[in-house]
Amino acid sequence: MENIFGRRLQQLRERRRISRRVLAELCGLSQNAVGRYERGERSPSTRTVVLLADFFGVTTDWLLGRE
Repeated sequence: MENIFGRRLQQLRERRRISRRVLAELCGLSQNAVGRYERGERSPSTRTVVLLADFFGVTTDWLLGRE
């Protein structure tokens, strides 16, 4: 299964030049969760998708690969 969410999350994070730790702290997530999302090992809750989309200023559809 393709990990579009994880790749886009990592892309956004790297564009902002912030670490997983910093993103986790800013969004109230654990650093391990962010890493698991990026690697496709874990799926985020709806609340987390909305939180991350708002943080990065993108739509949830884009973040989930639904263009």
